[in-house]
Amino acid sequence: MSNAHFRVPKAINEAVLSYAPGTPEREAVLASYRKQYNEVADIKMKIGGQRLDSNSKKPLSPPHQHQHVIGHYYEATEEQAKLAIEEALKAKPQWASLPWEQRAAIFLKAADLISGPYRARINAATMLAQSKTIHQAEIDAACEFADFLRFNVEFASNIYSEQPVSSEGIWNRIEYRPLEGFVYAITPFNFTAIAGNLPAAPALMGNTVVWKPSDAQVYSSRVIVEIFEEAGLPDGVINFITGDPQMITKTMLDSPHFAGLHFTGSTFVFQSLWKQIGERVAHYKTYPRIVGETGGKDFIVAHPSSHPKEVATAIVRGAFEFQGQKCSAASRVYLPESIAQGVLNFVKEDLNHIGQPGSPEDMSRFVTAVIHEGAFDKLAAVIEKVKQDQEAEIFAGGTYDKSEGYFISPTVVVTTDPKYYTMETELFGPIVTVYVYPDSQWEQTLELVDQTSMYALTGAVFSKDRYAASQAIEALQNAAGNFYINDKPTGAVVGQQPFGGARASGTNDKAGSAMNLMRWVSPRLIKETFISPKDYRYPFLG
Repeated sequence: MSNAHFRVPKAINEAVLSYAPGTPEREAVLASYRKQYNEVADIKMKIGGQRLDSNSKKPLSPPHQHQHVIGHYYEATEEQAKLAIEEALKAKPQWASLPWEQRAAIFLKAADLISGPYRARINAATMLAQSKTIHQAEIDAACEFADFLRFNVEFASNIYSEQPVSSEGIWNRIEYRPLEGFVYAITPFNFTAIAGNLPAAPALMGNTVVWKPSDAQVYSSRVIVEIFEEAGLPDGVINFITGDPQMITKTMLDSPHFAGLHFTGSTFVFQSLWKQIGERVAHYKTYPRIVGETGGKDFIVAHPSSHPKEVATAIVRGAFEFQGQKCSAASRVYLPESIAQGVLNFVKEDLNHIGQPGSPEDMSRFVTAVIHEGAFDKLAAVIEKVKQDQEAEIFAGGTYDKSEGYFISPTVVVTTDPKYYTMETELFGPIVTVYVYPDSQWEQTLELVDQTSMYALTGAVFSKDRYAASQAIEALQNAAGNFYINDKPTGAVVGQQPFGGARASGTNDKAGSAMNLMRWVSPRLIKETFISPKDYRYPFLG
C-alpha cells in the first residue's frame, strides 16, 4: 500500500551522442546495424501474453536497399483484432488499480534501457527500417523516446498533485481515472519515438491500449515491444498488432468499449477516422477522446534584415534532414529580393557538398532514401511536373533513382507563383519550394504565408529587426502551433518545445507535455463533508 507522496526523478533531456569517427557509440551502432542486416527477423504480434502469427506474411526491406530482406511480419485476422480488444479490456482492472508510481517505474526503466543497453539496437533498427542517418536515429529512437517516457512520468506526477481547495468542514479531492474502455494508438513510419510514445502515454495514465504501427516501421517497433517487456510491462497493457489498417481500425471503432484514439499520420486518414467515430458515437459507452497530429506545409519566411547564410542553413537542415519526411519539415520558403540570390547560392553550395543520397551505413551521408516505392513515385512525378511548368523551375537537385534504393536528390524549386501547387500541397519528401517577394511587401507576404496553406503545424521567421519579428509573431499566430524565431522549423525537444499544430495539422494536444496526458484521464471530483446537516432549513427561512 502507498502511504507517501512520491517525488519522481527529475526529468532531464537525454544527451545526444556525437557518433564521430573513433567513438565507441559509432562502433557499437555499426556492429548492431550489420548484425541486424544479416539476420531475418520474424516479427510476430504481441496480444496479451501471446506471440501470434497468421497465414499472411509480408517482407520487410531497407528503403535504401529494397532488394534485401531483413524480416517478415504478419497481417492480423479479424479474430486477432478482436482478441486484442479482449486482452486490453481483461488487463484493464488490475493495471488501472496499480499504484501510479508502480506504472511510472516501468516506463522509467524502459527509458534507461533505451538510453543504455538497447541504444545501439534501437538506433540501428531505425536506420534499417526508416533509412535514417545515425544522427537522425539518435535524436529520435534513443533520445526523444527516452525523453518522452521520463518527462511523461514527471508530468503525470504534477497532474496527480493538482487538487482543488477545500472550505471549512469539507475535503475536496480529484482523482484522475483512466478512460473507461481501451485506447487505440495508430503510429507513423517516420519516428520511432512517436511509435513508442503514442501507446505509452495513455498506458502510463492507467489505460490499456491496442497499438497498430505503420507497416514501414514494424521492424523498429519490434524493439519497442522487447524494451517494454524487459521493463516489466504486464501482458495486455499494450497490445501490438500489425496488418490491414482498414480492417483493424474498423474492428477497433466498432467496439462499444473504444474510448480514445491517439494518432499521428496523414490529415486525410485522421479526418476519415473522425468521421467514422462520429457516425458511431451513440454506440460507445463514453464519448471517445480524439487526439491527432497530422500534416504540415511548414514555412520559413525571411525578412530583408536576415543573414543569408543563417537562412540557407535553416533551409538545408529544415527541408532535407531525413529526406523531408517530417511533418515539421520546411517545404515552402519566402525570400526577399535583396537577399534571395545570396541565400539560394549558399543552399546550392551546401547541396553540392552534401552530394547524392545513399545508405545510412555510410556515415558521410546527409540524406538517404525515402520510405517506399509509393513515396518515390509520387515525388518523382512532382519533379517531372515542375520541369514542364512555366511558373516554376528546378534550381538544384531534381534527380532520382530507384534501381537500388528509393533515392531522391534534395531538390529546390523556385516559383513565380506564391500559390503554385508545391507551395500548397504537402509532399513529404526532399523538395522545398521558394518564392521571392519584393522587400517592400513584408506585411503582405505575412498575410500570404498565413492564407496559403490549410495546415498550421510549424513555421519560422528570420529577422534581425525586432519590430519585424514581432509583426510576424502577431500576423502568423494561427499559422503554426510551433513557431520558431531565427531557427529551422524542426527539432522540437520534449519538455522544452511541446509539439503540435492546429487547422488541418491536428488537435494541438502537444505531445511531450502534461496537456497530452490530461487527454487520457477522466477526472472524478470527490467531496467529503465531515459533519452532515440534519436540518433542511436555511437561515433565510427564519
